[in-house]
Amino acid sequence: MTKPLLLALVALSVAGAAQAQAPAPAGGPPPPAPPRARGPSAALAVEAAQTALATCRASGYKVTATVVDSAGVPVVVLTDDGAPERTQAVGLTKTAAALKYKMSSGDVANKVKTDAAMDAAVKADPKIGVARPGAFPILVGGEMIGAMSVSGAPGGDKDEACVKPALDKIQSRLR
Repeated sequence: MTKPLLLALVALSVAGAAQAQAPAPAGGPPPPAPPRARGPSAALAVEAAQTALATCRASGYKVTATVVDSAGVPVVVLTDDGAPERTQAVGLTKTAAALKYKMSSGDVANKVKTDAAMDAAVKADPKIGVARPGAFPILVGGEMIGAMSVSGAPGGDKDEACVKPALDKIQSRLR
């Protein structure tokens, strides 16, 4: 079994386990499960991540694709064979920027060049630290339900070029 497929199966398993309820305490009904933040299904997240990896791989790039829900919780993190481990952490900083500022992380990176207050806020945010291109919000009917990033190609513009076709592929099936 290939590493990307194995990681995708683990992500699906973890997502399913996270939705399982804890056993009922003795003598009473089970507590209600906390609501999950809105986000793409695990199946669509895996499909998007696989599409992004294949797109980057076709250009010779070994990357990590990350899909998070609206709270920034990873739905899937899929790392291609040979991609540096660092790409996982960088991908999460990109999705955090897209979620917080409700724009692509590339737009955030451009904006901090001319907006000193925003630059300071990005640098002070431990979830972002440095604004980098490579993530886009995931929108359904104008509502942000998550974000997707790619990290590891030689330049954020190349990361973005792998995210766009992946999001385009699943967009019509997002709810």
